[in-house]
Amino acid sequence: MLLSELSGGQVFGLFLVFLIIVIVASAIRIVPQAHAYVIERLGTYQSTWSVGFHMKWPIIDKIAQRISLKEQVIDFAPQPVITKDNVTMRIDTVVFFQITDPKLFAYGVEKPIMAIENLTATTLRNIIGELELDQTLTSRETINIKMRSTLDEATDPWGIKVNRVELKNIIPPAAIQDAMEKQMKAERERREQILIAEGEKKSAILRAEGQKESLILSAEAEKQSAILKAEAAKEATIKRAQGEAEAIMTVQKANAEGIKFLNESAPDKSVLTLKSLEAFGKAADGKATKLIIPSDIAGIAGLASSLTEIAGSKDKAE
Repeated sequence: MLLSELSGGQVFGLFLVFLIIVIVASAIRIVPQAHAYVIERLGTYQSTWSVGFHMKWPIIDKIAQRISLKEQVIDFAPQPVITKDNVTMRIDTVVFFQITDPKLFAYGVEKPIMAIENLTATTLRNIIGELELDQTLTSRETINIKMRSTLDEATDPWGIKVNRVELKNIIPPAAIQDAMEKQMKAERERREQILIAEGEKKSAILRAEGQKESLILSAEAEKQSAILKAEAAKEATIKRAQGEAEAIMTVQKANAEGIKFLNESAPDKSVLTLKSLEAFGKAADGKATKLIIPSDIAGIAGLASSLTEIAGSKDKAE
């Protein structure tokens, strides 16, 4: 059906239906996750929409602000500050914050981000003004805690929660940087010399201890060697004495057995005289320096001669 074929009343009706559809569609809103909408009715705060499906009155209601409830990060440009000892430096900060009350954020302060930046700069100047240069360089954690506490208290009426503040960079003047670099270089050289001296000291101590232990071990080894030698000499002497004692015992046993044999054989006087001559011959073999001649040597000689003659006559008879 063409539009020209419709009557005026039908066209108006279609226009009215289209207008109603547009108005209803414009009244429907869906708030996404981690967001909040501030609704005004005739210029006055009406309500705050949270996540989900919502409808507003056409024309009289409007969305004043769409606010993100996520944690946000603002990196401010470096700010010039003066320390207690009159050193000018530049410090840039990073602020982590989160909107906790959309109504206070929308109506609490004009341009809240700019307000946070200016408040951060003034707070930083106040804190650094109470510290000297060395304290500023070594007290970042303390400065961060003080700034977070001050900013969180100041932004609470604005519906903002300051979670964390970090000093991103501290930039001292060029002359101070050169002096600090020279100081650090001198400190590193001093530490190097100390480490070298300590190393040499430990090395000398270790060498002395090594020599001491070596001497102690050498003395102990010599002592053990002397003890072993003494024990070996003692054992050799004992063995030698035992051998001599055994030899003497063997000789004495042989002599005793010889005497026993002689006693058992009941020798007469001529045999005993002959044994005496044999003993006298052994004594006079040229090795002895003194000779003891028995008083009856003549008798013994005569007996020996008689025995020789008897032996000769027996040989002839045979």
